Amino acid sequence: MGVRSLTIGGLGVVLGLALSANADAAEQKLVNYTISKGAIATSLTGKPGDAAKGRELAIDRKKGNCLACHVMPIPEQPFHGEIGPDLNGVAGRLTEGEIRLRIVDPKNFNRDTIMPAFYKNTGFTRALKKFKGKPMLSAAQIEDLVAYTMTLK
Repeated sequence: MGVRSLTIGGLGVVLGLALSANADAAEQKLVNYTISKGAIATSLTGKPGDAAKGRELAIDRKKGNCLACHVMPIPEQPFHGEIGPDLNGVAGRLTEGEIRLRIVDPKNFNRDTIMPAFYKNTGFTRALKKFKGKPMLSAAQIEDLVAYTMTLK
């Protein structure tokens, strides 16, 4: 886990919360995956994720924290971010594999993005000792987020 030195308004604080890894992911080792044509075509777990769990992760300010940067069709939650792209209709614009890559490590798609890599365990700067070598989310949690995101047509 790493917290990059970045402040855009209060965003530095928001990303800091997102980057404080959760205990579920802390025990997980990364599975191998292949990036081809800008996507990770196959599930990290070998099975589909749970869209309901993915929605909860997207809302959770200490795990997925998607609302910090993205507008999403979750009207009961206040304070949607406007830094990242609107995720309404994203499944109509991107394939499942493209969405998976953007969640796993968005720098493979856009080197200048401020979106954190949720399934990466190296290359961070200033990571707290207890988070070094640990991804923010488990492979199953990534698949849950992918499953939820694929409902956003």
